[in-house]
Amino acid sequence: MTFERDAKTLELPWPFTGREDELELVRGSVAGGRHGIVVTGPAGRGKTRLVTEAVRGTDCARVAGTPGTRGLPFAAFAHLVPETASLHRAVQLLSGVRLLLVDDAHLLDDASAALVHQLAVHGRTRLLVVATDGARAPGAISRLWTGELLPRLALEPLPREETAQLLAAGVGGLEALTVNRLYRMCRGDLRLLRELVDAVCEQGLPARVPDSTEWEWRGPVPVTATVRERTAHLLDRTGPGERGTLDRLAFGEPLPVDAGTLDLDALERLEADGLVHVDEQGTARLAHPLHAPVLRSAAGRLKTLRLARTPADCAAALETETAALARAIGEADVRAVSAPVGEWLLDEGAGVPARHAAVRARFARLRGELREAAAWAREGMRAAADDPACRVELALAVAQSGHPELVAPPAGPGVDRFAAGASGGSDAETSAVPLSGSGTDRSAEPSPGSRTGRGDATPARPSGAADSREVAGGSALTWWAAARGDLDAALGTVGEDPYDAVRLGAPERAVGRLTGVFAAHAEALAHDDGPALDRAAQALEERGFLLFAAEAYAQAVRSHRDPGAARTSRTRAVALARRCQGARTPALAGLVLGELTVRQRQIVTLAAAGLSNRQIAEKLTLSIRTVGNHLYSAYARLGASDRDALPCLVELPEAQPA
Repeated sequence: MTFERDAKTLELPWPFTGREDELELVRGSVAGGRHGIVVTGPAGRGKTRLVTEAVRGTDCARVAGTPGTRGLPFAAFAHLVPETASLHRAVQLLSGVRLLLVDDAHLLDDASAALVHQLAVHGRTRLLVVATDGARAPGAISRLWTGELLPRLALEPLPREETAQLLAAGVGGLEALTVNRLYRMCRGDLRLLRELVDAVCEQGLPARVPDSTEWEWRGPVPVTATVRERTAHLLDRTGPGERGTLDRLAFGEPLPVDAGTLDLDALERLEADGLVHVDEQGTARLAHPLHAPVLRSAAGRLKTLRLARTPADCAAALETETAALARAIGEADVRAVSAPVGEWLLDEGAGVPARHAAVRARFARLRGELREAAAWAREGMRAAADDPACRVELALAVAQSGHPELVAPPAGPGVDRFAAGASGGSDAETSAVPLSGSGTDRSAEPSPGSRTGRGDATPARPSGAADSREVAGGSALTWWAAARGDLDAALGTVGEDPYDAVRLGAPERAVGRLTGVFAAHAEALAHDDGPALDRAAQALEERGFLLFAAEAYAQAVRSHRDPGAARTSRTRAVALARRCQGARTPALAGLVLGELTVRQRQIVTLAAAGLSNRQIAEKLTLSIRTVGNHLYSAYARLGASDRDALPCLVELPEAQPA
């Protein structure tokens, strides 16, 4: 991958990625006896790209509204309708069009809008209408969905996982924390995402991650002419006190500013216009993450020196974030925790202390965000190359991604390569999984299956357990062996972290050593109880342990007696595994194909790769009819309706280095 690309290459569209559900919905709405659909969303969300992909290869007429032609009757239909046509005549002329795509419908002239509305009323022409939220649309267009003539799809922001896929397809090779930064900056605006990525690349800002094929972006946000144009409304605010208030907020980041210290009249005006957000605690922030870089870039040198934050100014807030993350780990609840200070230090290229990076890495790993965990661990090792906690987290994230070759094997008894020399931090901060008895408040209600009834939601630490540093190091050794495919060796190293045994399919080794949802998972697996495994998986998912939940659902697939329940568990396992950034653990291996015969697995894998029945028959020396019969049987077992569903059922995310 290289970022020194010519201008023509940069202008090429990125491959269409993600939005599979929306794409299927749009295609279904213009097929069969359906009348069409309206797709709405803010500017830059990818509406036009979605509908263009949906009609690819079909016989489709296209029209589009433009702001300069609103006064010209039927301007959008000039290539389809004569200039002198009446509305009645225009409807007649277009009644033979099977599919009509109307882009930027909010910009249509009144006559064109009325024509689209009449076509929807008559129902002979299938309509695919695109309109932008927040823009004033002609009444005839808005009544398409308010009058229930057509269903409406309000396009949500592209999820983080699909944004990562889009970036991988568009530029490739970006490490997880850079993906996160771009995702936060753009907030679902895909046009802004493309502009920002192009600007970052053109200015040569990405740097190669050491010992990796990936690139990272740290440092300033490139404020290009396009970005300035898109934020002109911000720089034009010149009301009394407004610019000073905006500057205070921009230079106050990453910390919120007490609203009581600001010009309240100016703050009210800015809040009313959607430029500032004031929370329930009375602290204020800029409403969009791109606003602060734009405002800071427009400030003079003296103002910057007077107002800018330094890493030292954020030290206390960073400690608070570290403690909040460690507390969440100790309480076995790793749902998202706001931690903007660490992200700001990272983005600014100021460096992140190893202790904070290790906790961030552990928090991300427990959430199943393995590439992010590895990236935080590497970031911490820049501050302290031999930090044992970061080394453990890197080893665990890489091994559970199925790439043990990227780290050296853990060494010797006591796993001293990863655990020796660790210092500081509580058990909750250093354990591979949360351990009870760490001094954390345990106020949660007892979880189903708990043997102690103490209310602990975390694995109980056995009496006489070794120091938690050894627990983490031992876990690294376990997962390195598992990633190498040696389950016997992996189970042989399971010691102080009994939940590893459950994840590896040996729950009998954890009997009496776990509590809460982790104990429920172990007991359900020991009893081969599919419904109980589903319940444990749901509880794990609710607490944010997405990888553990995916593994529990995958184990439930093999425990269910009801084929329908097994298919449901499989679907949930695959969906969660896709969010775990390339996780490759034994529980996820053969997630879908395990129930198929050897021959069916061969055929389904080839079909999912895009081979036709004839090509599969030639490759396996079978008749085409035999291939078809095997596929038909496999569809029934997998819960697939046709060949197009196979890739999403069969394939987990492409394995990539953490």
